[in-house]
Amino acid sequence: MAQQQKKKRRSLNTFVILLCVLLVVSLATWLANGQAYTDSETGELAEVAGASLSDILMAPIGGWHDAGDVIGFVFCLGIFLSILNATGALEVGIHVLVKNLKGKELALVWILMFLFSIGGTTYGMGEETVGFYILLAATMMAAGFDPMVGAATVLLGAGSGVLGSTINPFATGAAVAAAVDSGVSVNMGTVYVEAIILWLGTYLISAFFVTAYAKKVKDGKGSIFTSEQIAECKAAYGTSTEIDDNVKLTGKQKGVLIVFALSFVVMILGFIPWEDLNEGIFSALGFTGFLTGNPLGWWWFDDAATWFLLMGFVMGLIGLDDKTKLMPCVINGFTDMISVNLVIALARATTVIMSSTGFGTWLVEASITALSASGLPAPVFGFLDYVLHVGLSFLVPSSSGLASLSAPIVSPIVAGMGWSVETSIMINVAANGFVNLFTPTCGFIMGGLALARVPWETWVKWAGKLLAVIAVFSAVVLTVAMAIL
Repeated sequence: MAQQQKKKRRSLNTFVILLCVLLVVSLATWLANGQAYTDSETGELAEVAGASLSDILMAPIGGWHDAGDVIGFVFCLGIFLSILNATGALEVGIHVLVKNLKGKELALVWILMFLFSIGGTTYGMGEETVGFYILLAATMMAAGFDPMVGAATVLLGAGSGVLGSTINPFATGAAVAAAVDSGVSVNMGTVYVEAIILWLGTYLISAFFVTAYAKKVKDGKGSIFTSEQIAECKAAYGTSTEIDDNVKLTGKQKGVLIVFALSFVVMILGFIPWEDLNEGIFSALGFTGFLTGNPLGWWWFDDAATWFLLMGFVMGLIGLDDKTKLMPCVINGFTDMISVNLVIALARATTVIMSSTGFGTWLVEASITALSASGLPAPVFGFLDYVLHVGLSFLVPSSSGLASLSAPIVSPIVAGMGWSVETSIMINVAANGFVNLFTPTCGFIMGGLALARVPWETWVKWAGKLLAVIAVFSAVVLTVAMAIL
């Protein structure tokens, strides 16, 4: 007991970790004060300004404003999940699913991870996964595993897709657009092949790792969680971790689950960039704009938030016997997501500091310029470019943000050397996707783990070896591609 208490005292709170990151980055801006860089918007020279006390104090508020669309979406998602839980449909559905998969529970990990990875590679599924952490953690507990299996299924599933983004407009799309705008042509066929290799390779590595650990837990050979942490998780998840062999879904509950599934299918269709894939399909989807004003393919977080709020009320009308419980569910769902959104806002505060001081742009520009001037052969350049973008992604976790800063500089240099611009684009995407599997500056990871009661330090400790393997795999694929293309 004394040892457990000692461990608990040493555990860092999520907010403390994010504040430490904010202060470290603020210190770095002072060290880089006065350094020149090219402003990406005006094209004129500017200088890094050391963060002032007011900049640091206002950064969390700035982070809240900067992440306003994501925060609004998460609040609406919380309401959606609160109403869903009140109907009892999800809890019963989990019990039925686990009962039907008795002896085949590991298949659930493979299937769900692949579905999340599709969301990741097509539209960069990230913030949308927040609500799934606690749902999958409870499901995996009910299946005889532990919360880490549930959290890993979500994070690594979506993350493997993002790392190998194919048509994701916020990663590959942003990087390609930045390269084209800088006067460089891009072969999208080559981009897709490299992306698919990275996506499926990372998915397979992750799925094997997670299922091996899940089997170990199932066989009673050890969990990374202490008994105290497991008890805390069970208390947070409620009765959804206990299986009743006689459980059955009612007609109303089946209706609720159909609406639940439909909600996510439509959301995915809303984020996929149909116009880039096929103008005919996009034109055919034009009529879908009646709901939010934007047709499927042009959705953003405000559109998704509206959709989930609407579907939450539909589920309530179908599944709640007492309709007066609907508004209390709305309030409870909103309340449940306050701490998650505070994490997202504080994580975004670091980005605000880097943007307002110019430190992020200077760091990317200086690093890439130094690397390109080194005169290295193509494969060595490709490997070091990957390492560089891994480092940059800690400070610029946004895939579109890093692409807009990096691609306009890297792509012309790589094209001028006669090397593969497509590989340089995927280096940007894969490095950023890798770092966003664990960086504390990624708000939805910190928020999702907090919901599932999985400490960030525990996640990093558990995933350490896997992350090393993924990093090596990505680096090898991209280095080889830079050498042969």
